[in-house]
Amino acid sequence: MAGRINDEDVAEVRSRARIDEVVGSHVALRNAGSGSLKGLCPFHDEKTPSFQVTPARGFYYCFGCGEGGDVITFVQKVDNLSFAEAVQQLADRVGVQLRWTDGDGPGHAPGLRLRLLAANKAAEEFYAEQLMGPEAVVGRRFLSERGFDRAAAERFGVGYAPRAGRALGQHLKARGFTEAELVRAGLVRERGGFDFFQGRLLWPIRDAGSQVLGFGARRLHDDDRMPAKYLNTPESPVYKKSSVLYGLDLARTQIGKKGQAVVVEGYTDVMAAHLSGVDTAVASCGTAFGDDHARTLQRLMGHSDAFSGEVVFTFDGDAAGQAAALKVFSGDQNFISQTYVAVEPSGLDPCDLRLQHGEAAVRELVARRVPLYRFVMGNVLSQYDLDRADGRLRALRAAAPLVSSIRDTSLVAGYARELAGMLGMDVEEVRAELARAQRRGDPRGGEVRGGDRRARGEQAEREPEPDAEAPRTRPQGTPVPLADDPRLDVERETCQLIVQRPDLFDATLGGLVPEHFTHPAYAGLVRAMHTALAADGSADWVSDVRDATEDPVVQQLAVALAVEPLRRPDPDQSYADVHVARIQLLAVTRQITDLKSRLQRTNPVEQTTRYNQMFTTLLGLEASRKELQVRSIGARD
Repeated sequence: MAGRINDEDVAEVRSRARIDEVVGSHVALRNAGSGSLKGLCPFHDEKTPSFQVTPARGFYYCFGCGEGGDVITFVQKVDNLSFAEAVQQLADRVGVQLRWTDGDGPGHAPGLRLRLLAANKAAEEFYAEQLMGPEAVVGRRFLSERGFDRAAAERFGVGYAPRAGRALGQHLKARGFTEAELVRAGLVRERGGFDFFQGRLLWPIRDAGSQVLGFGARRLHDDDRMPAKYLNTPESPVYKKSSVLYGLDLARTQIGKKGQAVVVEGYTDVMAAHLSGVDTAVASCGTAFGDDHARTLQRLMGHSDAFSGEVVFTFDGDAAGQAAALKVFSGDQNFISQTYVAVEPSGLDPCDLRLQHGEAAVRELVARRVPLYRFVMGNVLSQYDLDRADGRLRALRAAAPLVSSIRDTSLVAGYARELAGMLGMDVEEVRAELARAQRRGDPRGGEVRGGDRRARGEQAEREPEPDAEAPRTRPQGTPVPLADDPRLDVERETCQLIVQRPDLFDATLGGLVPEHFTHPAYAGLVRAMHTALAADGSADWVSDVRDATEDPVVQQLAVALAVEPLRRPDPDQSYADVHVARIQLLAVTRQITDLKSRLQRTNPVEQTTRYNQMFTTLLGLEASRKELQVRSIGARD
């Protein structure tokens, strides 16, 4: 199981990686005064700079699109990386050796990961240089016959492993790498010290941050002692075949922008797709496409809309391609995005398709994609004689569980009509069979046996059918407060003061509580502040506050307030006390207004006790208001 980066190391990376330098490598920043920098936001199109960086606090925030965070968040978003990948990339940049807990972790030992990545990078350069040598003519011929010239080879980093058994190992040892490091990286075999790859064409397999994790190698020589056509780097601390995707370094940005990933079957298919303009193509490496690959693509395409984006698989139109599609379908619930199949009836893969029919044909292949459910449904129906009534009925019973399993229920009605048209049956008859399939509860086509039904009890029979036509609703989250709302001016400025100058407030935040604030975002921020104060936090106050809540609006609000310039550049204790008093004064004033309204609705003769209690409370509130009015203007008793 993948480990977790030591919290102290994350904090060290965050403190060493200067946010102005990291952001400045992507955005042209200029001085905006008050210790802030401004530039055009890299996350949305804008003509007037609204993207602000505050180096002293280590945060950025865009007042146009609402994106914000620290240096790790920025690298995650701009390079489309996971948290661990972003931390690792920054650690490599600033020279921090990460330690991992709760598992083996990618590094296994401090410094090892950096050494293995450096060895792989040096190996990539060595292999690329060898491709231009006389021995690699067979490799260059292989590429040329598939339509790839020298520029294409350089673009994708293709290289050649010499047939001499120890050429790479000797080269890397001369560069200062130890044999133990080369064995751990999978570059040299443990027994005999021979190079792992010999006489093969190689493709470097990189992560989303363009670091070389391993290699994929293609057999070229008939007398190759390894019979496998393709050979991949063995599992190592940096190379996990179940999660790596070839071409991810080239495709990650476009996958995020377009919300689309095209999954092809081989290295040359990825090359052909990218050269043809399909710049979201990736391929699994030496293993079938699995759950970890699905999660990687899901992350790259984002989580803002559970039904946006698409994953397109390219399969041949033959039996093997159909079997592969059925296998993907069995794991389709792993995808957030919709899943499609691009089928080439002639059986050509993207590489051969580009070679024989040109680059436009590869783009058309992806454009002709069909939903995975429709492809699988057509495959199922083709197994029955639809000219016979009993054949149509059996086909419907076989296809119904497939349609009823569609996670986007708004599509079920449309697929029911489509299935009815394919079968030549009445749509109501198809809907009735879909309802029965849903009640049986097996989304992949197997019947629920009587014993299973009894084990579930009778509750399932009484549960209402989901309405396929009903629109999907989404829960409403915390509203985002407007920065220029005059009604919330005091609440915003007070929260901003606590975020930027917590040293001016005691452990109770001056007595402020969430109930003092009218907007739920500010109330949530104060609640998070109290949680952060109660916890044994780090030295980074804003990060502690963000970690104390799971509400993304409150998290972003903390960042926004951390980078906004204060109205008074150098506030003192009295300034903070005035703001606390103003918030409490507004809260007491609201209480008084509410209590007066209730008093007016209370009969002093019939409800004497209740009336007298409220009147006594009102007197106390009025006294508090007078005191707070004095404090809110900075006066002292």
